[in-house]
Amino acid sequence: MTLQKTLDLLQSKGELKVIDTPLDIVLEIPHLAYAEVKKKDGGKALLFTHPVDKQSGTTYDIPVVMNLFGSYRRTELLFGREVEGVATEIEKLLHMKPPQGFKEKIGMLGDLFAMKDIFPKRLKGRGECQENIKQDAEVNLYDLPILTTWEEDGGPFITMGQVYTQSLDGALVNLGMYRLQVYDKNHLGMHWQIHKDSSHFFDQYQRAGKKMPVSIAIGGDPLYTWCATAPLPYGVNELLLYGLIKKESPKLVESITTPLYIPSDVDFVIEGWVDTEKLALEGPFGDHTGYYTLAEYYPVMEVSAITHRKNPLYLATVVGKPPLEDKYMGWATERVFLPLLKTNAADLIDYHMPENGVFHNLILAKMKPLYKGHAKQFMHIFWGSGQMSFVKHALFFGEDAPKLTNYEALVTYALNRFIPKCLFISEGITDALDHSSPESLVGGKLGIDFTASYSPAAPDSIESTHLLEKVAALLPETTGLTQYMRHTANPITIVSIRKTRSLRECFSALETLKTYLRIVIFVDEAKNDIHNPYMLIWRVSNNIDAGRDIYRSESIVAIDGTTKTAMDGFEREWPGDVECTPSVVERLKALLVWDLEADREKKYQL
Repeated sequence: MTLQKTLDLLQSKGELKVIDTPLDIVLEIPHLAYAEVKKKDGGKALLFTHPVDKQSGTTYDIPVVMNLFGSYRRTELLFGREVEGVATEIEKLLHMKPPQGFKEKIGMLGDLFAMKDIFPKRLKGRGECQENIKQDAEVNLYDLPILTTWEEDGGPFITMGQVYTQSLDGALVNLGMYRLQVYDKNHLGMHWQIHKDSSHFFDQYQRAGKKMPVSIAIGGDPLYTWCATAPLPYGVNELLLYGLIKKESPKLVESITTPLYIPSDVDFVIEGWVDTEKLALEGPFGDHTGYYTLAEYYPVMEVSAITHRKNPLYLATVVGKPPLEDKYMGWATERVFLPLLKTNAADLIDYHMPENGVFHNLILAKMKPLYKGHAKQFMHIFWGSGQMSFVKHALFFGEDAPKLTNYEALVTYALNRFIPKCLFISEGITDALDHSSPESLVGGKLGIDFTASYSPAAPDSIESTHLLEKVAALLPETTGLTQYMRHTANPITIVSIRKTRSLRECFSALETLKTYLRIVIFVDEAKNDIHNPYMLIWRVSNNIDAGRDIYRSESIVAIDGTTKTAMDGFEREWPGDVECTPSVVERLKALLVWDLEADREKKYQL
């Protein structure tokens, strides 16, 4: 299904909003998409028919498509089937056994025959994506309406690129999604992080002293883009998922100037070569963590050709504070990959990644505990499994726990059986986007075992105003306090402060209030609303390193969710929040295209 046919489908289902007002590719279009996905049920897919670049005076005849996956309903429309059904099918394949008897053999033949359409099919000749070809001196990335998303970004970057690469010997191919910064008319920064397959391929070419071919597709069937995010094992072609889901082989054609094959029906293809001896400063960029990632050196691709179909569409997304389009793409990934995760953890029942945990910061899992230490074993399995190894905080629940998406009931269940002994702190690799660990790529891991049924004693109940007085008397930097889940055995106390010292100096003082306290979380007064639990979870799960920021005694657990500075012994640069530019928001409101409710602007801290 081409991108244009996808838009036709969404329009027929009432899932598309067309914006005919000319809007700038610098901030305006991304800001409006950022607001749209924060509406109830994810808003609508957006088609911007008149993108412009006000600074250069350019008017584009290439429409921009955004928020395509931005709801559960649209995601299933793009899959063409129920997402849960894909997981069931994968589970069936994983548990396929030798047939017993003639009928079972016939049934298996049917299953195996259906498998023939999983594998990509290479076509001869050119595809629709090559109806228009520009090479060498004709190449100009600025001909595309590539967006600049945030005010402090290092420049425009491609956000929905399908990055096709192959190993040095050509035996393995990979489809990934990476940030691609535009340096000039024919150079792109390749933000493939050290743990990714493309980075492994890069190492092979570098050792061989050869340039690395890369082809980047944009658009086409939206499922190609989702497949680019799939956490498959090293060496497995992500397009196999496309065949499995669609029941048809993806049709590929060879790139014009590289040996790589790309889907024939995508909208754009950007081809080129990476000189493995050259790196350039990439970033900073606002990212899906809701923070800016700092500028670092990454490989550079020199563009050798740009091809596109007739009347192409430019597909993009926006990243920043949750909830965003990746919430729904991640939900599909979560459901589809549950059976694969179970191959290493047979007694796993379910798992869930809350959107405000931005995937690698927080995961919830339900399991069938069979023996002492089983949950800890699962923690190590998770922290050693592909992209799951980036997860910083993993919470494990028994089979009698409420549904993992029923947060109120689940938190009540957890707090009524929690004691500090439930905590397990380890160390492991972290995502390259994590900013809170003492060093890049390595940091603390927190596991919490809720599978054991402890019966903790509840503290004495006290009103927040009175508790604030007591805490402020101990810690003068305190500016505010509120309590959550007071009906449980472990109420959560949120304390806002104006930080003047490391909180490690303060933790032990809390013991004098152990009559009233169980779990205490400190946040900075600036940029935090202690009455907004959604964004507090986002902030704290981003800001803590378990090896440094958690204090526990026999009765109290304290967590330092504040910004870390030199007073904490923190030597890295701490990034800033991703935030909308107020003047841009006001301009969009004046144009009558911004219609996000004020309460949602406040809740999601735009």
